[in-house]
Order: sequence, then C-alpha cells, then structure tokens
Amino acid sequence: MIKKIFGAFLILLFISPLLMFFLWAFTPKKKINVLILDKTVLTSRGQEHISFSWILKHDNYVHSKKGAYKSDTDYFGFFPNDSGAYKIKDFNQQSISSLDSLANTYDMVYYTDLYGIYEGEWHEQYPEVDKINGVDNSLEHTRKIYGGMTSSELYLLKKMKVQRKLILTEFNLIASPTTTEVKSDFENEFNMKWSGWVGRYYETLDTTVNKELPRWMKKNYLDQHQNIWPYKKSGIVFVRSDDRIEILEDSTHLSYDLPVIYTSEKYMRKYGLPSEMKFPFWFDIISTEKENDIVSKYKLSPNSTGRKLLKEYGIPEIFPAVIEHDSTDYKFHYFAGDFCDSPIGLNSAKFKWIEVFSGFSYRNDAQERISFFWDYYRPMVRRIMRDYYKNDLQKK
Repeated sequence: MIKKIFGAFLILLFISPLLMFFLWAFTPKKKINVLILDKTVLTSRGQEHISFSWILKHDNYVHSKKGAYKSDTDYFGFFPNDSGAYKIKDFNQQSISSLDSLANTYDMVYYTDLYGIYEGEWHEQYPEVDKINGVDNSLEHTRKIYGGMTSSELYLLKKMKVQRKLILTEFNLIASPTTTEVKSDFENEFNMKWSGWVGRYYETLDTTVNKELPRWMKKNYLDQHQNIWPYKKSGIVFVRSDDRIEILEDSTHLSYDLPVIYTSEKYMRKYGLPSEMKFPFWFDIISTEKENDIVSKYKLSPNSTGRKLLKEYGIPEIFPAVIEHDSTDYKFHYFAGDFCDSPIGLNSAKFKWIEVFSGFSYRNDAQERISFFWDYYRPMVRRIMRDYYKNDLQKK
C-alpha cells in the first residue's frame, strides 16, 4: 500500500509541472501594447523591470504585432551588452507628431527608475572598463552616462493621461538628473511631490562585510561626518538629492530596523494585499494631494534618538508607498519603491498556479525580497492590469 501511495506521489510530482505548463501555454493571449521605459539597466537581462515582465508573460499579455514581450529587448531606455558597451533607445529626439503617434499606438506605459546610469555604478559593474581607461571611477557617482526624465517623456505621459490610458510609474522617476522644470511639471500634473530623499535598508552597515554598500555612499558620509563610520548593525541609509547621507541604525536609532508597508482594509480587499509587508530595498519619500488615494504607507520605527534625527532633516516616519488616481478621467499609479526589481526567474512565469508553491522560495532573512513580489507586487499589478484590460480595452 505504501509503495502504491509513493508511486502515485511520484507520478503526480512529475505530471503537475507538465499540467501547469500546458494550462499556461493554452491560456488565451491578451493583446495589449505596453511601453516600458527603464533607464537604470545594468545588465542585459533587464533585471530592473523583470517583475513586470513576469506578469506580462504569466498572464499572457502580448503585443498586437510583436507577440510575447521579452524582458531584455522590449523596452525603451538603456541597453548594456554585458561587456562594458551600451546603446540607448528612446524617443527624446522625436517630433511632437511622432510622440502623438506613440500615445495613439500604446495602450499603457510603465516608467520605472529613470535615475539612470552613472560612472560609479557602471564601473563597479564593469571593472574592466576602468582598466581600459586607467581610471577608478567607483568612488564617484556624479558623472551621468544616461538618465533623468525628459520633457518628451513627460509629454507622452500627459498625452496618455488625456486619452485615459493606464499610467504605471515607479521609484526615482523625477530624481536627479531630471531638471527642476520637468520635475515640477510632473508633480503639478499628477498632484504629488518628491521630498528629495530616497532610502534603503541594509542587513548590515559594516562596510567590511556588506559589499552592496556603494563606495560613493561611504565616501560621502565620511566627508560629511568627521570621517567617522561607526555602524556595524542593520539599518536604513537615507540619501538626499544634494548627496547628503544620513543613517539610522538598529537599536541606536531604530526600535525595529525594517521599513514596513501597511495597507488599509479597503485596498487589502481591492488588490488582495497583506495588511503589512516588509520592504528591504530602495524607496523614495513622497507626499500627495487629495486628488490621489493612498493605497499603502511606509512606516519607520525610530526610537527617541532616531526620531530627533528624522525631524532634523525633515524625514517623516510615515509616508505613502503606493498612490493612485483610479477614476474615469484618468488612471495613474505611483509605486514609491524599487518594486519592479525582484529576484524572480522569468521561467517560473510559464506555469499556471505557480503561486501555490511560492512559499518554498522564501528565505528566513530580513533582506529577502521574493516574498514582496509574490505577496504584494504580483497581486496588486495583476489586478490593475486585469481591471484595465477588462473594463477599458475590451470595451473599445
């Protein structure tokens, strides 16, 4: 009897992935023309927008002419070739009539991480370029290679808004090197404001251990704080638009070290979100006007020392994580974090009901981000896309 049960289990284990794949493969394709703009792509995989690419693939959204979307090619922005060379494909030199044509052609846009590529990050990723040039640029990040929102890109957003097409935007959209004029124009158009601060959680602030701490970050902090870096525990690093660095360390400044995203019951129901979700990656600090609804909020947990430091630099303890204007006049969503960059493999998108097994990929450490993809980003963006496709595109 035990042998029969074990044999049946092995058969099921073998058949299940095949069944899940075939169910996905034979799901009807949904045609939607999506314009993705990503200027902070360091490798040819398109990792920085891979979460959205996963959703397009898993839910069988396809371009009306090109077919299935490819994470490494089907976007505008920065294209590295993994050997230190790159090319740029955007629409900044196009005429107004060409931009109008783009707005007519595409059904929606997703702008993410327009901060761009700087020499510091570029040469850390491709150190052989430094050797060729004979220069070590990894301590600096002030020389731009490519980045920032342009007036042409903002014009396209305005046209999409007028046409009531779906606008998804994300983290670092209007940070430096975006000009003050474009930044202010965007803020006025979409009724939100960036404070000038971004932040990120690090599991350890010990620079001898954590190789993810950028060298420019440490250098700037030392220059601004009497050449002292006293941090060894976990904590949150805040970076201002003028390169000011401030740090809140666990226990020293924080009673709980991780930023946490809280969602109200209304949006838990609307998007299938958890009431709270840790977020151990880059976020930006924004505020919004009454025209937008706040879907979720970040909450920091400073102690009295940390609260004093936050107050000194005008950093709030609670601020929006996701805002939206989801109405008949226009559809706009802003994700105030680097949500789209998750350690998710695209191959897993090819299996129906794969989310049932998602818990097996979670790691028991503070800095893991895969749970954020499965439990927060995926249900929210899938619902936004599903509702837009069903209620707007299919009715045209």
